[in-house]
Amino acid sequence: MSKLNVCVLFGGISPEHEVSLRSAESVLNNLDPEKYNIVPVGITRDGDWIRFGGTDYSLLPDGSWVDHPDNRRAAISPVRGQGLLCFEGDCVIREMIDVVFPVLHGENGEDGTMQGLLQMAGIPYVGPHVAESAVSMDKTLTKLVADHAGVPQADWLLVMSAELRCRMEQVLDRIEAKFQYPVFVKPAGTGSSVGVSKAQNREKLSEALTVAGKFDSKILVEEFIHGREVEVAVMGNETPVASVCGEIDSGAEFYDYDAKYITDTSVAYIPARIDDEVAEQVREQAVKIYTAIGCKGLSRVDFFVTYVGNRVVFNEINTLPGFTSISMYPKLFAASGIAYGELLDRLIGLALEAF
Repeated sequence: MSKLNVCVLFGGISPEHEVSLRSAESVLNNLDPEKYNIVPVGITRDGDWIRFGGTDYSLLPDGSWVDHPDNRRAAISPVRGQGLLCFEGDCVIREMIDVVFPVLHGENGEDGTMQGLLQMAGIPYVGPHVAESAVSMDKTLTKLVADHAGVPQADWLLVMSAELRCRMEQVLDRIEAKFQYPVFVKPAGTGSSVGVSKAQNREKLSEALTVAGKFDSKILVEEFIHGREVEVAVMGNETPVASVCGEIDSGAEFYDYDAKYITDTSVAYIPARIDDEVAEQVREQAVKIYTAIGCKGLSRVDFFVTYVGNRVVFNEINTLPGFTSISMYPKLFAASGIAYGELLDRLIGLALEAF
């Protein structure tokens, strides 16, 4: 049986560039070279595409991969049947690609844009397709789907960043009329908690809105839910399945970017410290929102479970969750009996099936 040509895309221009590099290092090191011809392609912060010429994937996290002497500039052609085009002087070398694993987080990787390119190119790819990716990336659109599907979630309010320049006081008044402090403020279209703040008063709320407005034109303001942060991994196409539940104790104000990737304050509990009955509710709601959006392949779905009453409250869905050595998605399926390498095999199989 011939090997599949698997292109692993990493990097990108989003604020989550560094997370992508770490995720890709883990994915590349866990793909079985006996099954796959591995084609690593990185996208720099400036948007250049490079066919990485090395095999030492430890060069990815610190960015030194870009200086490898065997690198070549490259691009995936939108023309069907062309695959990956690599450029050497005046020559163009074509590499056929059977499936793409877009280990990309955030803007131009997780929001449907890369999925659109691959769809035009006729290349199967891991993860949700164009519409599902776009809806899941924009938290305000996700909220609308959750409302329609009857998935319980935190109360929320949409603010446009353009309003902040001339009507900040009115925006603050509107938020304070709807919510009690504290509130969470998030850019609508970032992941990994980039640009997310917890505001305890009017001054901090103004600061939080300004920060979020730097990342997106749409800002989500949410009521504070006092509860455990519980995550579940979902995998599948027509018949998705949910992993065991995991719990994050951030050891900080909330599970922000630093707590996820920089400091060592956060602690993961797998399984989550919740009753079996509540865990089953979380798993059911995770599959419900995954199905309502129409996701394929994989997603991680995040919830709160309130300390009082054990209410299950949907937080957000992440269609290309982190795959680093400490990321919850692979750890949750490992705890469910599916090892990292097997998980990658299944995701690639689902990508081919969906196409």
